[in-house]
Amino acid sequence: MDHPYLNSDFEIRWSQLRPEAIEADIQKALDDAQQRIDTLANSGTEDRSFENTLLALEDSTEALGRAWGLVTHLDSVCNSDALRAAYNAMLPKVSEFHAKIPLNEGLWKVLKAYEQTEEAGQLTGARKRFLDETLADFREHGADLPPEKKQRLQKLETELSQITQKFGENVLDATNDWELVITDSERLAGLPETSGTAAYEDALAKEKGTPEQPAWRFTLHMPSLQPALQYLDDAELRKQIWEASAAVGYQEPYENTELIRKSLQLRHEKAQIFGKEDFSDHILQRRMAKNGKTADDFVTDLHDRIYKVFCQEIEDLQNYKARKTNTEPELLAPWDIAYWSEKQRKELYDFDEEILRPYFPINNVINGMFELTQKVFDIQIKQRPSTFIEAGDAESEAPLPKDTVEVWHPEVQYYDMFDASTGRKMGSFFADWHPREPKRGGAWMNFLRTGEIGDNGVLTPHLGLICGNLTPSTQKKPALLTHREVETVFHEFGHLLHHLCGEVEIKSLNGVEVAWDFVELPSQIMENWCWERDSLDLFARHYETGAPIPEDLFDKMLRSRNYQSGMFNMRQLAFGKMDLELHRKVAKDQLDEDLDSQIREILADYTIPTNPKAPNIARRFTHLFSSSVGYASAYYSYKWAEVLDADAFTRFKKEGIMNKDTGKDFRKTILSKGNSEDPAKLYRDFMGRDPKLDALLERAGIA
Repeated sequence: MDHPYLNSDFEIRWSQLRPEAIEADIQKALDDAQQRIDTLANSGTEDRSFENTLLALEDSTEALGRAWGLVTHLDSVCNSDALRAAYNAMLPKVSEFHAKIPLNEGLWKVLKAYEQTEEAGQLTGARKRFLDETLADFREHGADLPPEKKQRLQKLETELSQITQKFGENVLDATNDWELVITDSERLAGLPETSGTAAYEDALAKEKGTPEQPAWRFTLHMPSLQPALQYLDDAELRKQIWEASAAVGYQEPYENTELIRKSLQLRHEKAQIFGKEDFSDHILQRRMAKNGKTADDFVTDLHDRIYKVFCQEIEDLQNYKARKTNTEPELLAPWDIAYWSEKQRKELYDFDEEILRPYFPINNVINGMFELTQKVFDIQIKQRPSTFIEAGDAESEAPLPKDTVEVWHPEVQYYDMFDASTGRKMGSFFADWHPREPKRGGAWMNFLRTGEIGDNGVLTPHLGLICGNLTPSTQKKPALLTHREVETVFHEFGHLLHHLCGEVEIKSLNGVEVAWDFVELPSQIMENWCWERDSLDLFARHYETGAPIPEDLFDKMLRSRNYQSGMFNMRQLAFGKMDLELHRKVAKDQLDEDLDSQIREILADYTIPTNPKAPNIARRFTHLFSSSVGYASAYYSYKWAEVLDADAFTRFKKEGIMNKDTGKDFRKTILSKGNSEDPAKLYRDFMGRDPKLDALLERAGIA
């Protein structure tokens, strides 16, 4: 295929998407999109209509968005030197192209001319929302700026995209660059069998050990890192692993300090160009919080409500360690917190999270989640046969077997999603759940295609994906997840449902294209079903016996749910506070000061005091600094949306957590609506009122 990234087929031939095709394909997509933009911008202000103005504008970048989406996705899951080079070669051009669109004076005149038409004045529903959002987008991105500011803004956006891309690459490379190989099995005391087996098999695969001379390989990927810090009895080993994790982004050649400073500087300059006090006020003006002060007040209010519980939990943990070690209470070392917390939890509740692993084999979790989705939301999901073909293989040019879909890695699975009542295909999605070195860390959902109204008046299917870095399988056992990993699966699937359930006629308003302090509602509400007996029984089954979680173990799980709830909630608030303070204050006039000291002062009442003092997460915090906007000034959104999800789930609790009528109403009022209406109204449509904070505090055991 001459231009594989420009192929518009719904089912993607991943093996044809070779790095060497990226530059030519993206350049062609850029040229075609620019030609469409120029044609529209030069089409005059007369005879403007919704179709030849707004829809024409949306269509002009469709092919480019689809092609570049494929490139950015592959950069996330199959990173390589060749792909990275091609990506970085085209990133400035793509960023510059998008930055120029709202700065195009001819295009802006066309849009404003349409705004004045009789047709525009009579628009209602999604079409009216689309007009308003488009005009707001253009103004937010500089359409009304004078020429010299437009020119500076365009350069700024390009530079910011390059800096944040480099930040993410540094985190990925630093994470992959570290390993620790242990050959003394006695040092592994306390480590769960699942984690020990995974470390042993990883060492075998990397040729660091043999069956005759066994070794255990530890990395900074979460399935390896978390159990090591939580369970290893060897404090020196925990320290070594923790220090390596804390050093990500701190050391050359992967040092991120100056990239953070430059990102903050450019974001602040961007806000100044628009006459805003700071970046938070600029970026939040069209989100639910509206400005930085409201977001900061929200974080501060929750902090004050939680602070007393937070401090007591810290004191209790310090006292617990002192009793167990016959020492005086003192500040804990950072590598001791997870370890002693797990010891204390086990003693208080006779509960060890590892006991739950056998009940969460990943296939059971996935299939049970799909069954839950059918029962609650009237949605059916069916897996399709899939195949992996190496790039450049002769098979990449051959037709696939009937009904078979190609995937980008052998572990990836593919599914179709249907409305269970009508049989209409709503969409399809890929799932890629386990870590590997060319894949970035964390978990995420993304979309590759948004449906549109077809010639028959029916919405065409959406295409999405979900990715994670969950515990992998071993030679003897399937992938057995922790309960937290189960919550991660449900969380990302909630995002996916939000996109695939979209029924808005305007593509730009469909799915997850909503305010970022609302987008986490569909994802976070799904986590609630991970704590209910009726829903757990659908998927929490022992991988050997098929037995559900025993009642006494379930009771212990519930009793320990809010263990260290204050510390957990404060950790999220600390991230939100740091984010807001960096963008609201530090970015203004304190960029030359010591970053660690600044953040330590900002978070004095938000973090657990330790000895030695722990470095902050900023240099590896990809949420804030690995994209031009991302969650910058918006990390508070997780807690903001958690208020919404805790409150909204009270309706399910009242009417039945498996109540299909309630689920279908949530699908109708929230999941299907995208950005077609104000999110506050959508929430009221489901709940009949505004959200209440009490539900979150009650669920957290803090009220």
